[in-house]
Amino acid sequence: MSDLAFTASSFLSAPSAVVQRAPAAVQDASLRGVAATGTASGAGVGIFKAATPLALAGIGAAVLARRSGGGGGGAKTRPAPLGNAVAVKAFENELGVQAPTGFWDPLGFTKDGNVDNFKRRRVTEIKHGRVAMLATMGYITPELTGKFPGYLSPAAGLKFSDIPNGLAAISKVPGAGWLQIVLYGLFCESTGGFGYNSDGQRSDPGNCGWRPPLLATEDADLRRKRLNAELANGRLAMMAIIGMFFQDGLTGSAWGDWALYTASPLRAFENELGVQAPVGFFDPLGLSKDGDVATFKRRRATELKHGRVAMYATMGFITPEYFKFPGYLSPSEGLRFQDVPNGLAALSKVPLNGWLQIVLFCGCFEFPTYNSNRAPGDLGWKAITSSNPDELKRKLNVELANGRLAMVAIMGMLFQNGTFGTTGPEMWLPSGAFESELGVQAPTGFWDPAGFCSDGNAENFKRRRETEIKHGRVSMIACMGYIVPEYFRWPGYLSPSEGIRFGDVPSASRRSRSCPLSACCR
Repeated sequence: MSDLAFTASSFLSAPSAVVQRAPAAVQDASLRGVAATGTASGAGVGIFKAATPLALAGIGAAVLARRSGGGGGGAKTRPAPLGNAVAVKAFENELGVQAPTGFWDPLGFTKDGNVDNFKRRRVTEIKHGRVAMLATMGYITPELTGKFPGYLSPAAGLKFSDIPNGLAAISKVPGAGWLQIVLYGLFCESTGGFGYNSDGQRSDPGNCGWRPPLLATEDADLRRKRLNAELANGRLAMMAIIGMFFQDGLTGSAWGDWALYTASPLRAFENELGVQAPVGFFDPLGLSKDGDVATFKRRRATELKHGRVAMYATMGFITPEYFKFPGYLSPSEGLRFQDVPNGLAALSKVPLNGWLQIVLFCGCFEFPTYNSNRAPGDLGWKAITSSNPDELKRKLNVELANGRLAMVAIMGMLFQNGTFGTTGPEMWLPSGAFESELGVQAPTGFWDPAGFCSDGNAENFKRRRETEIKHGRVSMIACMGYIVPEYFRWPGYLSPSEGIRFGDVPSASRRSRSCPLSACCR
């Protein structure tokens, strides 16, 4: 099972920056220079890229330890070697590590750095990929090019044309065919490329001892490119053949005719109103999986009712921002339309007669909404109608789509109103005190998702703005410091006394090895 799990986890392969014990050869490469100095400074270079903060903390701790432990003439305390905790990506240069993901091992199968285990799993991956490519072509070819003429089994009177495509062919394969399949499987297992060469060394994963025509080459770069292509195609084929099996098992066809999947519990409602592109019939909670038509209609009627109320409510939020009726809402109470605030605050101003009208309006929606003798949402009178059935279906679908959108919209508006006390677009600037400051730019405006400026304290804001600008300036210089040495270096010496030239200093984090001040970390 570990082989299959590794195969599944290595379809995409991306960097795994784990702190691990590396193979001896990798440790030698990563810790080059440690033996000469007897210190862990070289190891710091090895882990710098993957764990810069940890490396810096470790260096600081070493300096403090040296200061506190270094007496007058006593022996100086050296930090313990870091060889067992070097962050190395032992397999990042292996075949199959390809952009954009790089080496990907989310389950950590390779974190122990064991080369033999890695090669065994890579052999399994290549073997599965090759079989999957053959199986995928076995699915596709008969659909496009037809089948061989004549007999597959003359003794059984079985023609090639009698063999159905896909999984259905299993029931038609004669005994001799199964024997050939088993023998081929054994051949793949015994020649999977996990063996030894004549000199006693392990062979490369997937090397079966022969070179396929048209694919073998003496060009090292071209050979690596082709081997990477084989791995990528094998990973794709493993995904493809599993998808074909799944589709074939459900529909009886490997070519996407899902209309044949009559056993689907969603099939009963896929032609209902509201089933629209791009998602089709969407029931992530499986409320309709029992196929109960009466329950589905009741839920659809509820959806329509909520959608219609939400459309009214959404318009009730938006319209007063731009227009209010003149005159009195309640002459007996002297309440004008202009006196009623927008949004949730209006609840405190609605008179008793207004609440009575709201209750009666809800009753008009609730009582006649669901009628088992009519379609969901049909209240017995026509508001959206057409003599053209296609046009009527389109209009009803539009009503459902608008109702769904309005339900989301009114919830957003209620949340905005309850949180910020506003119903207009000013919610996007929750901290108005600083909305005119430098740095407030489109499209987000003043952005403070963590609410640091919610107290409106100008001194705190200025201190944070100074910190932001300082960090930005240092980061800009640091970015240029990373980029420029890739294209230009000063001539001459960085440290004449140490004999270090500018050209001797490697790029980025590796340059700490050549830093004249690196002695402070020893």
